[in-house]
Amino acid sequence: MQTTVPTTAPMALTTSIRSYDWGSATALPELLGTAPTGRPQAELWVGAHPAAPSSADGTPLTELIAADPEGMLGAPAAERFGASLPYLLKILAVERPLSLQVHPTVAQAEAGFAAEEARGIPIDDRARSYKDPYHKPEMICAITDFHGLCGFREPSATADLLENLGVDDLLPWAAMLREEPAEKALPTVLAEMLDGRVPVSRVERSLGPVHAGIARAHPDDPGILAALLLNHFTLRPGQAIFLDAGVPHCYLGGLGVEVMANSDNILRCGLTGKHVDVPELLRVVDFAPTTPHRVAPDAGPGGEFRYSPPVRDFALVRHDLDGTAHELPTGIPQALLCVQGEARLTGQTGALTLRPGEAAFVPANASTPKLTGEGTLYRAVPGDH
Repeated sequence: MQTTVPTTAPMALTTSIRSYDWGSATALPELLGTAPTGRPQAELWVGAHPAAPSSADGTPLTELIAADPEGMLGAPAAERFGASLPYLLKILAVERPLSLQVHPTVAQAEAGFAAEEARGIPIDDRARSYKDPYHKPEMICAITDFHGLCGFREPSATADLLENLGVDDLLPWAAMLREEPAEKALPTVLAEMLDGRVPVSRVERSLGPVHAGIARAHPDDPGILAALLLNHFTLRPGQAIFLDAGVPHCYLGGLGVEVMANSDNILRCGLTGKHVDVPELLRVVDFAPTTPHRVAPDAGPGGEFRYSPPVRDFALVRHDLDGTAHELPTGIPQALLCVQGEARLTGQTGALTLRPGEAAFVPANASTPKLTGEGTLYRAVPGDH
């Protein structure tokens, strides 16, 4: 494969914006300084996912990596992840609740992908659950106040919530959550909530503000009941949570930087018009009660803050730039995304200036790249660097 893009220096990237119905029509345009299109703009993607790879001088990042995996990724990452960038970096602009969803483990993804391939389901079929054989852990770091649902609440606390709603139809589930072990009660209650035996209309008038907002966005959706089982979380700017395989979640509102494994495997159980596969979701979901896994950053020199979740695919570094120059590491693939102010990236062969919403990629074989400027920039790297 031939390419005219030099792969020994930082590259300015052209990125894509995904227009999902839960996105904001104004948040990304305000960040980017562009005119609204009138349509929801939900996600800005920075990376090498086959569905929407970023490009450098018109060449997709996927092709540049395929042409020189070691030069672009470094030998350790190329050996571990093959000719594939291990992470995908995004900005999420959430105006309405996302689908209630969960992501598989590596083993579950490999098995599910192979099964759907064997059944001959086209990769772009809306009934397809597994788009690739990879897991999809993810971490969201708030740019503005950001909130959502994540992980099963302790069953006794959920029983209290259901009882306090004052709806008789919910009392058998409250009793089960209070009396049965969590590993038995949660799968049963979730499955029954999703099968429609209790009409959502009987509950909607009793819901508190968070769940009433979900009901307004997705009226009569059984996922509204399932959402009652989950913890509600709020992030202030700079705070982050990590979501591992099997953890049910739903983002509800706000602007954030998300980094994830380079996968598109999503199993949905509600709050969506897309494909819902309840039996497969029940097989994949982790029913252990938990609290949201917050990731506190480790402060480094010169306004550097590193978020290190427990995965090898990715970590995230926030740079609060104050004009001081920072020398970036070499030998690893790095995706950079400016969200505020201005960042300047220099190498031996030139310099790039990044403004809000603009991105760059630093190949592993780039020599001593330096970062300066005044603003805020996020940098995605493999998880053990």
